[in-house]
Amino acid sequence: MIEITKVYEFEAAHHLPYHQGACQHLHGHSYKLEVTVTTWFAFCINAEDEKNPESGMIMDFSTLKEVIKKCAPFDHTNLNAHFANPTAENMVGHIAYEITKWLEKKHPRKRVIRVRLWETKTSYATWRANE
Repeated sequence: MIEITKVYEFEAAHHLPYHQGACQHLHGHSYKLEVTVTTWFAFCINAEDEKNPESGMIMDFSTLKEVIKKCAPFDHTNLNAHFANPTAENMVGHIAYEITKWLEKKHPRKRVIRVRLWETKTSYATWRANE
């Protein structure tokens, strides 16, 4: 299987209303989001590239970046405006769902296989597609 990954970084603030520790207070993070995409069939790599059908791309990285920005519009926001409980786990599940839904509509032969959301340099949550 061939896959591609796009890394997208954003800054955001949040607080965890149900947490009993320091994270119950408003604070910020430098998030790093990794989105990994493949094709349903290895031989379809050339089939749908919107810029050059013979390019051999699963998907143009710039297109994937735009999809991520559209499906995860959180840069410089308060994440509590988007999520009742903005944990990394809740966020990564939501982002994976939104990108999967977008790809199914626009590029049905492509699929998200992994989304990883880094909250800090040493902590992340991962969503993986069912195999």
